[in-house]
Amino acid sequence: MARNSLAGKRTGKSKTAKYYAANPKARSKKKKYDTDYHKTKKRKKYRASLNKFNKNNPNSKKGDGKDASHTQTGSLTLELQRRNRARNRGKK
Repeated sequence: MARNSLAGKRTGKSKTAKYYAANPKARSKKKKYDTDYHKTKKRKKYRASLNKFNKNNPNSKKGDGKDASHTQTGSLTLELQRRNRARNRGKK
C-alpha cells in the first residue's frame, strides 16, 4: 500500500492553527510554555502513572490502539485511542 502523499502538506483549518501559522513569535512562545509545562514534576508523575497502568494491565498489549483513560469517578480504564483523544477537542 502506498504512503499517504498528502500527509504533512496541509495546515490546520482551525482559528488557532491559522493564528499560530501567521504569528511565529506567538507560536514559539506557546511552544516554550508547553515544553515547560510538560517538564513539571506533577506532569511527569501523571504521565508515568498512565504509562505504568497501561504497561501492567493484562488486557493491554503493545500496539493495540488503546490508551489509559479516566472515568468520571477518577479510576483508570482502557479505551480506544481515537475516542479518548477526541473527547475534548472542540466540536462545532
